[in-house]
Amino acid sequence: MVVSSKPRRRPAVMMDVARLAGVSHQTVSRVLNESSSVSELTRRRVLQAIAQLDYRRNGVARALVTRRSHTFGVISFDMTRYGPVSTLFALEEAARDAGYVLSVASLRGMERTEIRDTVDRLMAQSVEGILVIAPQRPVALALRHIALDIPVVAVQLATVSSHPVVGIDQVQGAREATRHLLSRGHRTVWHVCGPSDSLDAEGRLAGWREELTSAQAPMHDPLDGDWSPLSGYRAGQVLADRGDVTAVFVGNDQMALGVLRAFAERGIRVPEDVSVVGFDDVPEAAFFTPPLTTVRQDFAAVGRIGMRTLLRRLAGAAPENRTVVRPELIVRASTAAPPP
Repeated sequence: MVVSSKPRRRPAVMMDVARLAGVSHQTVSRVLNESSSVSELTRRRVLQAIAQLDYRRNGVARALVTRRSHTFGVISFDMTRYGPVSTLFALEEAARDAGYVLSVASLRGMERTEIRDTVDRLMAQSVEGILVIAPQRPVALALRHIALDIPVVAVQLATVSSHPVVGIDQVQGAREATRHLLSRGHRTVWHVCGPSDSLDAEGRLAGWREELTSAQAPMHDPLDGDWSPLSGYRAGQVLADRGDVTAVFVGNDQMALGVLRAFAERGIRVPEDVSVVGFDDVPEAAFFTPPLTTVRQDFAAVGRIGMRTLLRRLAGAAPENRTVVRPELIVRASTAAPPP
């Protein structure tokens, strides 16, 4: 093995930039802080030196001087799921467009001390605001009791939150999914719901119930799930054993995948025997067998509006307490009229 004896070049510092540009380090600082007191010729010399030396400003030092970190904190939970990951991606894009970066802190549990510690970790990084992508009831309740002197915006925490909320109308999405199945002629619609501590699952369950009640359709107890394909598969086995099920609204597409697998194993055809609707419109939904009718969530809109709401709060404006993004029903081949 050959080891290079060439010394590794140290990162450039502000004094290196000042020396190369022939100015003081205070002048370099003024250029970096976009001060109007520097002449255009001097500014160009400093910027050229910065580019030549590949100088990277120390973010911590900048925050100490300007009291601005240009960083927002994100509190997240269960980032293995499509919804939270898509929301984070949308927020990151919106933050970058606004000149900010995100610092993500994942919750390992729902205990209030864990949530408090997570907030403290973000505050130690001098974040200017916090976005919450953890639509669980314990998180919403814990944040009510944590005093913060920076703005907080919650994503999909419903009316439980004491902070401004930006989210997709889960109730409306569930109502449209259920109404679609009823409009095809199904007498009732069964439901496989998400975990009990999830506010998303709570909203979808409420929407399903509201639509059945409005249509005066029979209502059966929902089957419990945990967002995973395995829980959907187990619920699908229970539904297959009944023999009288013709329509199912499943709380998310991953559980719907499990339901489809259970039906296929039992010889139940979709949609000829049973119609199935999911929720989320994951990229793979169009390639399920059959392609899945589902409810699409506009996570890009949530990201844009969430970031705009946080920036407005940072500027001292009073944004709306709740901003709702309407979902869209995407009809594919997994729904049809009930069998005669």
